[in-house]
Amino acid sequence: MTLTVAAVTGCGAAAEEDATSEDAPPVAAEAAATPRITWGTCPALGEGAGRDPRVTCGTVKVPLDYRNPGGEQIEVAVSKLPAAKPHDRRGVLLLNPGGPALSGLGTPGVVAPTLPPSVLAAYDLIGFDPRGVGHSTPQSCGLDDPSLAGLFPYPAADGSITANVDHARADAERCATNAGEKLRYFTTANTARDMDRIRMALGEKKISYWGQSYGTYLGTVYGSLFPEHADRVVLEGNVDPTKVWANATDNWGKAMSERFPDAAKVAAAQHATLGLGGTVDEVTRKYLALADRLDRTPAPVPGTPLALTGPMLRTVTYGLLLDNENLPMLAQFWKAAVGLADGKLTEADGRVLQQVFTAPPPPPGVPADNQATMFLALTCGDAPWSADVDDYARRTAEDRAAWPLTAGMPANIWACAFWPKPIEEPVRVTDKGPRNTLILQNRRDNATPWEDGLGLYKVLGKRAAFVGADNGGHYVYHRGSTCVDEATVTFLTTGRLPDKKVYCTDVAPR
Repeated sequence: MTLTVAAVTGCGAAAEEDATSEDAPPVAAEAAATPRITWGTCPALGEGAGRDPRVTCGTVKVPLDYRNPGGEQIEVAVSKLPAAKPHDRRGVLLLNPGGPALSGLGTPGVVAPTLPPSVLAAYDLIGFDPRGVGHSTPQSCGLDDPSLAGLFPYPAADGSITANVDHARADAERCATNAGEKLRYFTTANTARDMDRIRMALGEKKISYWGQSYGTYLGTVYGSLFPEHADRVVLEGNVDPTKVWANATDNWGKAMSERFPDAAKVAAAQHATLGLGGTVDEVTRKYLALADRLDRTPAPVPGTPLALTGPMLRTVTYGLLLDNENLPMLAQFWKAAVGLADGKLTEADGRVLQQVFTAPPPPPGVPADNQATMFLALTCGDAPWSADVDDYARRTAEDRAAWPLTAGMPANIWACAFWPKPIEEPVRVTDKGPRNTLILQNRRDNATPWEDGLGLYKVLGKRAAFVGADNGGHYVYHRGSTCVDEATVTFLTTGRLPDKKVYCTDVAPR
């Protein structure tokens, strides 16, 4: 799962179920009338945002509940950047940027500059906002804190999770009240079924796919539900489908311990100006002491209603660790956080804090808490979670002791503990199917750890090839490894996959 910087009942009671709807299997997309897309102008952007002018947009109508395909319909927003050379075009490449619950309408324009002419000539690049996200029938729980960061359950300074339990229960109840029963149908499996409706609307027998982060799980679900319609599949920064979603954070503490030194080295090299320590160990100790201090005494940010807390420090650190290009800013942020806590914030440090904490406004028509709402809908609605509060407390204490950098958060309780029963079992991902998948995974990925990429590779077996990179961060392609990039482009343009596992060690600064 990626965390960016900038109908439900609560209290563990499952909603009353419609036996007809939930006992019947979902109807195949071909059983319904073929959807159509009329391409035109894309929705308005948020202030300061841009879009590739070549991109056009449209919508596809899909069933809210695929067990009742003739019932209520919702709209899914789709975008297209046409192939550069129509006579060389071989198909479409559907893109998903992850999240969970990130908008994907702008993804074709973002990805295109990173691709060589051979790929741009071969594919129409197709983006979409997954159901419930952005301009695809957006959902809202009306959360008090609309940020995704507000969902992450860091324990109290003394390790207590009492406040986390109350917050999780309140979020579940808020979604039950404001989003309602229909939110239960905004799941990964139904999003994958929407993808097949998009395929049909595009007039394609097969679609190629590139998913990043959460998008890797979406891609494996699509390939499991519709193996005959999946062409060439690239999965980057991977989710282990056997851990969705209650166990998805099992390796986060270890992953942070392996990724954090990359940033600590950057800070240590600037000890003379930053004063954070001259070695990785010294920087790490200072960071942990600062986090503990802010847990106990938050530091007000001048000129704003914000106060920097331990959870905020950790959340910003997590987000900036996702990309190597952010590591210098992260070191500056740590320096500014120390100055703020000491009451000695400089003008330059203030500008750093302003840059880190200024989030872009949502696009017109999209609720402020849309991503947070859909993060909950997906992570809680795809698979069941335990409601055992005592077990969460035990696991949090153990995780807190083992991995100080994450302070027990990954094992803590989420709103999912008070969510209703999912409408269906998780889609089973197996090694049955065509060999058509390329797995890209960084060795030091703090969001989707190395072990999870290997876990997906084990599940897919002969269906997939694995390309690992001796690199840090969440993004693998176009991050300094010719070895990674060539394997990816070769696969997309020729369909050839490596015969054996590849580990790329040629990473160079971009």
